[in-house]
Amino acid sequence: MTSLRDLLTEVVAGKGRIAMVTGAIATGKSELLYSFTERAFDHGALPLAATGSRAESGLPLGVLSQLVHGAPLTEEQRAATLSLLHEGARSQLSNDPRAESIEHVDVQIVDALCTVLLELSERCPLVIAVDDVHYADRASQLCLAYLARRVKFADVMLVFSAPDPSPHLQSLFHTEVLRQPHCRPVRLTHLSLAGVEERVADRAGAEAARRFAAECHALSGGNRLLVDALLDDLQATGSPGQRYGEAIVAYLRRADRRVSLVARGLAVLGDPSSVGPLLGESKVAVSTSIQALDDAGVLEESHFRHEIARSAVLAELEASERIGLHRRAAELTYEEGAPPAVVAEHLLHASHAADAWALSVLEEAARQALRDDGVESAIEYLKLAWRACGDERRRARIATALVRAEWRINPSAPAGHLAELTDALHKGYLGGGDAVVLAKALLWHGHTDDAKDVLAHLKERERLDQESAAELAAARPWFRTLYPSFLTHLPEVGREQTIAAASSLRVGRRMEAAGALASVMSEGPREDTVATAELILRGSRLDEMTLDTVETALLALTYADLPGRAAPWCDAFIDEAASRHAPSRQARLSAIRAEIGLRRGDLAGAAQDAQRALEIIPAAGWGATVGGPLGSLLLAGAAMGKLDEYLQHFNQPVPESMLETRYGLQYLHAKGRFNLLADQPSQALRDFRLCGELMGRWKLDVPGFIAWRTDAAEALIRLGEPGEALDLINDQLARCDARSKRAHGMAMRLLASVSEVRHRAALLRRSADLLQSGGDRYQLARTLFDLTEAYQASGEHRQAEMFGRRTRVLAQECRAEPLIRALSRDDEDERSATGSTGVTAIMSDAERRVAALAAEGYTNREISRKLFITMSTVEQHLTRIYRKLNVTRRTELPARLADTHPAQAPEATNHAFN
Repeated sequence: MTSLRDLLTEVVAGKGRIAMVTGAIATGKSELLYSFTERAFDHGALPLAATGSRAESGLPLGVLSQLVHGAPLTEEQRAATLSLLHEGARSQLSNDPRAESIEHVDVQIVDALCTVLLELSERCPLVIAVDDVHYADRASQLCLAYLARRVKFADVMLVFSAPDPSPHLQSLFHTEVLRQPHCRPVRLTHLSLAGVEERVADRAGAEAARRFAAECHALSGGNRLLVDALLDDLQATGSPGQRYGEAIVAYLRRADRRVSLVARGLAVLGDPSSVGPLLGESKVAVSTSIQALDDAGVLEESHFRHEIARSAVLAELEASERIGLHRRAAELTYEEGAPPAVVAEHLLHASHAADAWALSVLEEAARQALRDDGVESAIEYLKLAWRACGDERRRARIATALVRAEWRINPSAPAGHLAELTDALHKGYLGGGDAVVLAKALLWHGHTDDAKDVLAHLKERERLDQESAAELAAARPWFRTLYPSFLTHLPEVGREQTIAAASSLRVGRRMEAAGALASVMSEGPREDTVATAELILRGSRLDEMTLDTVETALLALTYADLPGRAAPWCDAFIDEAASRHAPSRQARLSAIRAEIGLRRGDLAGAAQDAQRALEIIPAAGWGATVGGPLGSLLLAGAAMGKLDEYLQHFNQPVPESMLETRYGLQYLHAKGRFNLLADQPSQALRDFRLCGELMGRWKLDVPGFIAWRTDAAEALIRLGEPGEALDLINDQLARCDARSKRAHGMAMRLLASVSEVRHRAALLRRSADLLQSGGDRYQLARTLFDLTEAYQASGEHRQAEMFGRRTRVLAQECRAEPLIRALSRDDEDERSATGSTGVTAIMSDAERRVAALAAEGYTNREISRKLFITMSTVEQHLTRIYRKLNVTRRTELPARLADTHPAQAPEATNHAFN
């Protein structure tokens, strides 16, 4: 700016001067010219300004016309000048191929136009500024060059701006003007860090300069256009964004065509050394353009300074151009031996994989992506390969890999490929291992007949290859615990083949884990199976092949009555699934975590985990396995007393095929508990008995999985059938060994409810000890509640009070609202005699409620239902009431008890569940 002022001072003193302002794009040339012409008035000079434009570079005398139209001419001068401009434009000087040379232009017209400006300078000094003069039309450039040679002794200052000259930008105009002795070159550069700080401070204040200047300089190289855009983004969102991308594109639109082309090639390919072959340009031309982009602050060391810049350049490409570049890039990178993922990305962007080598690259890239948790990328590679493949056998193999990959994101996604794979199986294009995968997918989606057909097709094969035999050997124990009714449809695998499969690193652990779970569910827990499960978990990570292994090992620990040892493993694998962006695995593990929470009495946690599983994968996406998370949700909801809140889940339609799976057993159990707590014991009993029937049929009837006999006995007690209930309880106790502490403790609690009052406390203490060891806080709270009632019935009020407090703490921890409400109704603290008289003063609130209903003639069962308490509790209350009132039967109860109208507990919600 200082040198321009000095030149203007010389012009005012009568010496003509020229300034050629150069610099890279966005170094502030236009800003400088604008500012300078604005201040020309302060020095007594008249500014005339014009701007060259690429769009108007073919308009004859367009730039000179801008200057003349802004000049203060008389009417006569203006008319004459316009006539000259019209005549010059009509002669189409700029279209004359010889017009680069002044000898081939009508000199009289040029001289006349320049004379108009020179005469004007005699009235006052002139500042003639032309921005982007390199875009000026040819005729205007010739006129300005003519004028430049004649202003040496005139009161005229010419100021031109243009980019730094380069071999492909140099023109005769630049040469002609720069060789004049009165011309001074002025070169601008990008801002330094201090310059960026000053610019940011001017625009947004000192605080913004402190926060953003360093990042603005680092991502712009001091380019003013980029600095301003970055500042806008950083102030708005805290990171580079849309404005920065727009500024990059704006720069490239103003840049030389070859520079812009190289930027596009670099955005597509990323590797500067390959841009030349990609674009068909020489190394020298590419190197020069990359240097220009480096100098402009777009690149740093030949790479885009930020991914936003690269993305913006790609987005600016026409679709056909982008596809063509990526297709050529795929060929180049493949020929150069680039990693499969690099080549596959270009194939993906080009939507092209017709060549045989392209299919191989996509398959290998997918395998690598799955190993590195790039599941989404793997799916896209496989989809492209599947669409492009014309070989049916290979297409079936690709489709199977695609099913495996999509399963990790959303189990419902692969459904569209199942029919194709089934057809491929019948044509003999699908291997045995892939057929097992297909059968599992069909079963998940409830296509049981199709799954049987697939397995039957495998059975018909005369000889299984080694891979197929290994897959089937591993599948047998898996089917044993998940789809037990399908075991008979699996082809038999010989002993030698099973041993070979077990020794396989890929299949062996799956077999071990599934075998451990099958052992626990059919024979009960053993030390060796527990040790095996923990060893497997210790050495596993969640890659694409081990989810079944991890799931079965976790469930083996859980059903072995060791949920406390399974919980930390499950939590760790859920975290790993989240970090690997594998929602399907996260959902399935969350469903297992809900089961673990239930067996530890963490009702709220179990509900949360089950809900999370059903949010990640909606109920429809779970297929036949929906009974797992849905069952846990219903169990937790019912135990927390949230029957109305969870009614929509109870009414959730489920596939019929679910009843052929382990998840169907879990659902039946949960449905029965929900019905029981909703005061529907008959329906609950049907659910429990069907569950038990299937467990027996499938030889999975162990207490550690589902203690259905205890639940059925509870329903029978509610129905007034204590004898039948006792048979089931004794049967359950006979099946419990030393490791079945939870199921044993639950059975002991029910045994106490059908035993004589004098034996109940001892039985319940034994139940509490077992449940304390088993770790189920909810079942322990239920036992302690009954123990509190038993002590009340025997008149041991201090013991009752102590256990009542402990029960309340546990019930609150578990969020077991029905227990909390029952404790409030059955509080042992008797009311003060003040305000109470007669027989009611010596009874607790709970006793008064029972006594009032008994005096009105209600039976024990009716009282139980009306007050939402067990018949055992009713009997205990009546025993105390008889003792306190010194009577022996309900007919001797005082009639006035019926008139006390005690506050009754609300009746249980009575939904018509079917």
